[in-house]
Amino acid sequence: MNATDQHRPTFSFELFPPKTPEGSAKLKTVIAELAAVAPEFFSVTYGAGGSTREGTFETVAWLRGQGLDTAPHLACIGSNPDEVRALLAGYRAQGIHRIVALRGDLPSGTGTGSAGAFRYANELVAFIRAEHAADFHIEVAAYPEYHPQAPNPARDLEHFKRKVQAGADSAITQYFYNADAYFGFVDAARAQGVEVPIVPGIMPITNYTQLARFSDACGAEIPRWARRRLEGYGDDLESLRAFGHEVVLRLCRNLLDGGAPGLHFYTMNQSGPTLRLWADLGLSA
Repeated sequence: MNATDQHRPTFSFELFPPKTPEGSAKLKTVIAELAAVAPEFFSVTYGAGGSTREGTFETVAWLRGQGLDTAPHLACIGSNPDEVRALLAGYRAQGIHRIVALRGDLPSGTGTGSAGAFRYANELVAFIRAEHAADFHIEVAAYPEYHPQAPNPARDLEHFKRKVQAGADSAITQYFYNADAYFGFVDAARAQGVEVPIVPGIMPITNYTQLARFSDACGAEIPRWARRRLEGYGDDLESLRAFGHEVVLRLCRNLLDGGAPGLHFYTMNQSGPTLRLWADLGLSA
């Protein structure tokens, strides 16, 4: 890898808005535990077609009330410029300086006619830049194993480059378990003149059935050798999680040793698996 990023490594955590009062109470405990290790920021997801818009806004407001740096996800599909403008104004009023700008997905069953004024994430990035200049640090998504809707890796890289050219400051990848896929993607992006930091997304392994479902949907490959081992544990969750921890820990070490500019952990609103990785990587030192 020809990575020469001179940026200070960033370590961050992703959350999703809770759907119930019980989930909200649990999340506040999780956030307190995660905040104790002082991550760079928390990101908060945004459901398909804005389906969690209010929950995202409320979760972000609570995080900001705790004095925590927060990066709301903002998806453009299903939104119009006035809606996006209002959300951005609300976030600026809360002191938000970082946005994760995504294309997003329509809620199932709505068809393609409700996509709204924005079709692609690069259009959202350009809109944010036009409206707010340098007020926001804009993160975008990257896909080391390429987006499942892209016809091939080269076309997916073109889409990524457009987002950066539109004004993105850095990128967070979809999760993956093959470090070579990440380093290959970064090298290909650098060869295309893309110089922004590309931070690996890290998904702890705690539930094989759930992970397999997510991975099949988003195109993230679980290596065959790892699938076989995970399948073999069956209901032995303790062994499965111990093995999963070692797989992800080794991945993180390889990424950091290879020059990755940080790690972004997909916590699934749990603190334990991520904090165990954090401790074993020595990130608190």
